[in-house]
Amino acid sequence: MTRLERPFVWIGGAWFVASLAVTAWWYAAFLGRVQPFAGWRPLTYDAILFSVFALHHSALARAAAQTALSRVVPDRMLRSVYVWTASLLLILVCLLWRPIGGDLFQVAGPRVFVHGVIQLSGLSLIALSVRAIDALELAGIRRPDPTTRGALQTTGPYRLVRHPIYLGWMLIVFGAAHMTGDRLAFAVISSLYLVIAIPWEERALERTFGDAYRRYKGEVGWRAIPYVF
Repeated sequence: MTRLERPFVWIGGAWFVASLAVTAWWYAAFLGRVQPFAGWRPLTYDAILFSVFALHHSALARAAAQTALSRVVPDRMLRSVYVWTASLLLILVCLLWRPIGGDLFQVAGPRVFVHGVIQLSGLSLIALSVRAIDALELAGIRRPDPTTRGALQTTGPYRLVRHPIYLGWMLIVFGAAHMTGDRLAFAVISSLYLVIAIPWEERALERTFGDAYRRYKGEVGWRAIPYVF
C-alpha cells in the first residue's frame, strides 16, 4: 500500500463510522420530530432516494461490478472505494430525506424499558456480528485475505440466523418507543431492501464458499427473522 493509499483507507474507515453516527443522530432527532402528515408524495421520493443507496450497496458488491471497477481501481483499494461511496450515499439519504410526518404511537411507563431492551439487543447483535467478521475489513481498512477469501462465520450470532446484522438493524429501527411516520417509513424501506438483497447475497456466498455455505444453510434455516423468514 502506497503512502497515499494508506491515509485514503483509514480516512475512509473513519468516514464509514461517521456516516453511521450521522444516521443514528438523524434517526433519533430528525425522524423523531412530530410533524403534520405531508401526504404520499414525500414517501415516494424517500423510497426512490433510499433505492439509490440500496442499488449501489448491492450492485457494486457483486463480482461483475468489482471486476469492471478493478480496471481503473487497484484490487487492494476496491473495498475502500466501496466504503467511501456507500458512506457518502448514506449521508445524502439523511440530508435529502423529505419529512413524511404523522405520529403513530408513543409508549410510556414500563413499555419504554421494553422498547429500550429491544433496540439495545439489536445494537448488541450487530456489534457481536461485526466483531466476528472483522470490523477493519468491513470498513475497508484491512484487505481480505485472497488465499482464504475470508472465513465463513457460523458461530455466535450466526447460529441464530444467517444474517444477524440485518436482524439487529430491524430490532433497532422497529423498536422505537416513539414511532413517527418518518421512523416507520425508514424502517419499512430499509428492511424491505435487506429482505430483497438477501437472495443476491446468499448466491454470492455460495459461489465463494460452495458446499460449506450450503451445509450452513441446512443447519441454520432462518435468514434474518427466527421462525418467520
